[in-house]
Amino acid sequence: MATFVLVPGGWHGSWAFEGVVPLLERAGHTVHALTLTGLHPHDDPAVVAAANLDTHAADVLRLLERACPEDVTLVGHSYGGMVITAAADRAGGRVSRLVYLDACVPRDGESCWSIMNEGYRHSFVAGAAATGYAVRPPWRPDGDPRRRPHPLAAFLQTVHLTGAHAAVPRREFVYCSAWEDRTPFAAQRSRLLADPGWTVHELPTGHNAMREAPRAVAALLLDGADAPAGPHALAGQAGYGEGTVPSPLRMARAGA
Repeated sequence: MATFVLVPGGWHGSWAFEGVVPLLERAGHTVHALTLTGLHPHDDPAVVAAANLDTHAADVLRLLERACPEDVTLVGHSYGGMVITAAADRAGGRVSRLVYLDACVPRDGESCWSIMNEGYRHSFVAGAAATGYAVRPPWRPDGDPRRRPHPLAAFLQTVHLTGAHAAVPRREFVYCSAWEDRTPFAAQRSRLLADPGWTVHELPTGHNAMREAPRAVAALLLDGADAPAGPHALAGQAGYGEGTVPSPLRMARAGA
């Protein structure tokens, strides 16, 4: 059975995966959903101000040391892709699979700030105006009230990689295609499709796929739980209705 560590994106906590966790556990897997430092409701301003990308990578590494000795699947959503990359680079071979759920896939020296588009960068600046260190969640009519101000330093800090993360046997990117007019990940998707070391999936959802389509996300994770690393890119557009178990439907080669 697999061990999954689920890392949320900006402003979110472990609750973001509340629809996915029971589906993975029901299949017999061990699941740890994290709330990163500075995103807990009880975290005081000093904790939020001090937290950065290194802090969040350390959150994951502490969990791996305590509860996940080897053969771990790290799943990161959005900003969480920065975190799982930094953690995998420092995990000493304990990570066997990386899944980027519509997430940042940074190269050495990149940051969430540099990867995101102008719309996101504007929201970071505007959201931090009140405190200078914490970014308020962007307003949206369907925004979850559990969202918390996110440490600004975590969005700004660049990642420094040794290259060890590239040795993880299975690396997958999930592209959420229902917000094509706003996604910051289109160019990243093209880059990864052209890289034979990556598997690329597609879900016809908005950015928060784990909340919009938890069954589809869980099925994608379960589909790859025992599969060997693939040699080339796979783009699977999964069904995601209630009761639907998605599966890859089409192969896509780079440039196809």
